[in-house]
Amino acid sequence: MMTMKNSFAKTLLAASIASISSASMAASFQLIEQSASGQGSAYAGAAALGEDASTIYFNPAGMTRLPGQQIVVAGHIVAPVAEFTNKGSTDALGGPLTGPESNTGDPAFVPNFYYSAELPNDTYVGVGVNVPFGLSTEYDDGWVGRYHALRSEIASVNINPSIAWKATDKVSIGFGVSIQYMTLELTNNLDSALVCNNISSNLPPAAKPGEPGCGTLSPNTPSLDSSSKLTGDSTEFGWNTGILIDVDENMRLGIAYRSAIKHKVSGDAEYNLDPTLKAETDYFKQITGFNIVQNTSLDANAELPDTLSLSFVSKVNDSWTALFDYTWTGWNKLDTIVIRQPGGVPGQEATLDLAYKNTSRYSIGVNYRHSPAWLFRGGLAYDETPIRSAENTSARIPGNDRTWLSLGLGWTPASSWSIDVAYTHLFIADTDINNSPGATASGATLSGEYQSKVDIFSVQGNFYF
Repeated sequence: MMTMKNSFAKTLLAASIASISSASMAASFQLIEQSASGQGSAYAGAAALGEDASTIYFNPAGMTRLPGQQIVVAGHIVAPVAEFTNKGSTDALGGPLTGPESNTGDPAFVPNFYYSAELPNDTYVGVGVNVPFGLSTEYDDGWVGRYHALRSEIASVNINPSIAWKATDKVSIGFGVSIQYMTLELTNNLDSALVCNNISSNLPPAAKPGEPGCGTLSPNTPSLDSSSKLTGDSTEFGWNTGILIDVDENMRLGIAYRSAIKHKVSGDAEYNLDPTLKAETDYFKQITGFNIVQNTSLDANAELPDTLSLSFVSKVNDSWTALFDYTWTGWNKLDTIVIRQPGGVPGQEATLDLAYKNTSRYSIGVNYRHSPAWLFRGGLAYDETPIRSAENTSARIPGNDRTWLSLGLGWTPASSWSIDVAYTHLFIADTDINNSPGATASGATLSGEYQSKVDIFSVQGNFYF
């Protein structure tokens, strides 16, 4: 049995999971866009309002405020822009990393569906179908950060049957179960010369005479790059609960908790290798029996965060309502990720330390009832990022602390239906990135700055029976 060097083990890890480490465990792929009515006030007071069936997501206890039956259908266009400026990115040998700058941020559509129904004995039931996590970013081929990220796409569907009960005149409780499906596709390039040289340096001396060798491969050469593609999916279960308290006839307090969900992603790792590199990997497997940057299955465990929300709603007068919310998110559950691939190096199971921190989100808002038919909304929010430093920032999801400015309105032309629309602009602090060598199999350091913003457009139809 040959002895593997620590540097080689790190290369195996990076070559296999360069994509998943950057994207599926990042900060900003959680989506709060779960209703257009809430979007208009930056989701201030979301766990205490109970104004429509979307409360199933924010606090199922809020269903006790909804008479009869309701259907809510909403859609959001999320349009992010992230402009990258290169500031001294280097290859594994310390030379300037080749390739142009590139922007990312493809618009995405986020749908929501909710149904609630009032039953006898102060009992209410409902179901929500939504997208709690999602991501879509894509850079130009050959860009300077190609070894860190090219295409990143994560999609999820959450089915959330719920029940609520009005325990007393002032207290309601609710509970729901989440059935969550997630799928991902993540790609990036590999520096063929660097990977090949790492493999060659770890062959036993007796195998050298028959080695194909790395030939004329040159590092940091886009035309010689190899590539990796990871795909996978997972279906897991979670739960959420909440309590709604009528402090008096004008004030309500809502407390809601949504559990973490442990996803066990299974899928495939596919590699498109330069012919010289492929010959070297095939020879290495023949000699040692170990898989290195070869097509194989992939398993990864990741615990998506739990959230705790505290909301307060105060009716100031017949026209004005003040809204407040604080939400805590337990991102530190993504601190360590373990990746497994069949045929890997024994005793060198890959471990990735993400070092994410828990975050807080603060929001305030107002609703103004102009008339029975028209309701105007506005809100501000401050949303922290869980990324600790430039070294932890991902090219797949460049993000920083965000400030929300939201406006919205509701129109009720008839007792049987209504419509809500909203617009939000996210101001994002400039984001420094300085991914260190070892962050990818190619040993490149991506250094630079992102200037980012997000616009969100939301529409919702509400139907009452």
